[in-house]
Amino acid sequence: MGNVIDLGHGVRASVTERHGGVSAPPYDSLNLGLGSGDDRGTVLANRETAARDLGLDTGRIVWMNQVHSADVLVATEPGGVGTCDGVVTTRPDLVLASLAADCLPVLAADAEAGVLGAAHSGRLGTAHGVAANLVEAMAGQGARADRITVFLGPSICGGCYEVPPRVRDETARDTPEAACTTRRGTAGVDMRAAVTAQLRRAGVTDIRADGRCTLESPELFSHRRNAPTGRFASFLWRT
Repeated sequence: MGNVIDLGHGVRASVTERHGGVSAPPYDSLNLGLGSGDDRGTVLANRETAARDLGLDTGRIVWMNQVHSADVLVATEPGGVGTCDGVVTTRPDLVLASLAADCLPVLAADAEAGVLGAAHSGRLGTAHGVAANLVEAMAGQGARADRITVFLGPSICGGCYEVPPRVRDETARDTPEAACTTRRGTAGVDMRAAVTAQLRRAGVTDIRADGRCTLESPELFSHRRNAPTGRFASFLWRT
């Protein structure tokens, strides 16, 4: 399991890691992704384990059916919120989850307004501005961008995320900060830099990051390194 991160004002975040669950290879072992190809019962058992280790109740967690969109929904109940890549809630008892295995988890909180948000910003979600949409949706629930604290979970880094030049240019069309050169000297995408720029343009100033590269960190799932593979979760909740 990962560590619990204190974001202040009673808001906590945590990123799970690969080990401590019951999934067999290639999903070994704490796979939390139902859409990964793993056995459903095994994934649900892993979700129970992850929640218990964090002192959370699985019945409080909100899960997205993530499809690499820029859509954001409002959660008023635990469980599946629907097909989206961003979710916002004002319910103080709900826990928001974002699944990833190279994409960038975005966790956001305006503790004063009592608004939490979580997003899954993959290459397409980054290109289409899901993080900025998350901030907008939070504002629609009473948050203020200048009060929002954002925690960016682990993702594949720009030095490792090699893509064709056309794909890099498409991703960077609206966010130039997405374009980078990998360590191999090839075209790349830097999702962390892009999302940070999008958040700053949306008025968010308090942005923190895990900083780990999923491809380079064997304790995390990475689709680029080990497809097929499992998914880790980034959780956000209020105490």
